[in-house]
Amino acid sequence: MLKDSTRTPSGNAACLPNVPHPEPRPLPKAADALPLRRDAPLRGIGLVLVTGVFFTSADAVSKLLAAEMSTLQVIWLRYGTFMLIMLALVWRSGGRSRLRTKRPALQFLRGLGVTVSSILFVGGLPYLAIADATASSFVAPLFVTALSIPMLGETIGWRRWTATLIGLVGVLIVVRPGGSGFQLASLLPVASALSWAFAMIITRSMSRTETPLTTLTYSAMIGFALVSLAVPFVWQPLTSEFLLMGLFIGVSSTVGHWLLVTAFRYADASLLAPFSYLQLLWASAFGYLLFTVLPDIWTLVGAVIIAASGLYTAHRERIRGKRIVGG
Repeated sequence: MLKDSTRTPSGNAACLPNVPHPEPRPLPKAADALPLRRDAPLRGIGLVLVTGVFFTSADAVSKLLAAEMSTLQVIWLRYGTFMLIMLALVWRSGGRSRLRTKRPALQFLRGLGVTVSSILFVGGLPYLAIADATASSFVAPLFVTALSIPMLGETIGWRRWTATLIGLVGVLIVVRPGGSGFQLASLLPVASALSWAFAMIITRSMSRTETPLTTLTYSAMIGFALVSLAVPFVWQPLTSEFLLMGLFIGVSSTVGHWLLVTAFRYADASLLAPFSYLQLLWASAFGYLLFTVLPDIWTLVGAVIIAASGLYTAHRERIRGKRIVGG
């Protein structure tokens, strides 16, 4: 069982879908992050909104590219770019000493979870509307709640269990198993959210000893190494267009993560959580502009239910955090 040592009065950043766990915590070195500022909420909200644009644009281009080549090759391009960016940051901030880790096994498990999540999500994009895949992925915070019991030894009250079950009902509305339009690919974003939640639980357990720079760099290297083992079996020649698209995906997703972590320097997770769900609007816009597809009414209804349950879970986490800090 992993030990959760990252509770803070500001709430739990795992309430946000599709993001790394940027929970405030003591940092070993000042160079690891910007100074904490909780007095600029509008700046934090603005960064979260912009983050949604970067994440969704990366998903949209991934959908385009995955229609032309294997999902593994798309992920390989994404993680290759991600790794190069992170290694450049490591080199600028102190070199190999920044890669020292006290939790190598957990770093590997986190990297594995994030990589599998990416493969599953991108694997579903050729068959699903971006908005549908995005809505289903919103269930990740609810999976974090469920996994925190066996992995962190947490006790979940009936309110959070109720919110989790209601959120899963929202997922069923989006996916609609048994309906005429159902396809197995609809389950891939849900499985992706489960793998992501696993990675976020791992992040919680080691965030006291590992810096964000170290963790993100290991995730990039592990993901690239794992995908590199399989990609030769599905490799196809890269055109200059495909290469540029892959670079765009890697840069957009990396910038999105960086902006999100920065947003938490200016506002609490409980304040930023509602605005992260507006990513569905960006997904709908990109889906219409690039693929002439809009989410149907049931996707929107399910997304609202999932978002509401996630926001309530975040609210309960914030209350629980205050009780723990207050004794």
